[in-house]
Amino acid sequence: MTTQQMEQTGQWKITVWEEENFQGKRCEFMMESQNIMERGFHKIRSVKVENGPWVGFEYPEYLGQQFILEKGDYPRWEAWSGNSGYRTEHMLSFRPIRCANHSDSKVTLYDCEDFQGRKFEMCDDYPSLQAMGWCSKEVPSIKVNSGSWVAYQYPGYRGYQYILERDKHNGEYRNYNEYSTQAHTNQIQSIRRVQH
Repeated sequence: MTTQQMEQTGQWKITVWEEENFQGKRCEFMMESQNIMERGFHKIRSVKVENGPWVGFEYPEYLGQQFILEKGDYPRWEAWSGNSGYRTEHMLSFRPIRCANHSDSKVTLYDCEDFQGRKFEMCDDYPSLQAMGWCSKEVPSIKVNSGSWVAYQYPGYRGYQYILERDKHNGEYRNYNEYSTQAHTNQIQSIRRVQH
């Protein structure tokens, strides 16, 4: 099903709970929420994604650490934060990822800022960029040609998560500050396509 078909049929659906293990106050959403506290929640501590990929954020207004939320259950914060080494036990905002297209995703990595230097085009998932031939632990700039990607700080899809989308920044991430409001480094060592 295409993104346009999903939007027309209202198939973006996420259910959030205020407590772990799907307990406490709950609410279903079919569209983004810039600040869950405006809906009477103090925090989100568990999530079920029924349709569409989503991105969750640590703070309101889509700020802070990012977390990919693909179809499935997330009973506790570890389920969405993975092995990030950064402990955040809640989310306060989230939105759908509308441009995800797993079968047609393409990204270009550059070894200098502003799309300069050596480049490498990818259209598949890589649990280790160095194993596939990238000579550095850093990726100073990225251009998303199509689809949506999740870049991770460490190999094996671990560490900080950066959601990179074709329809944000025109797919252009000229330096690491554009990866996320919480990006502290241009270290990226694994990358994969967003599932939908």
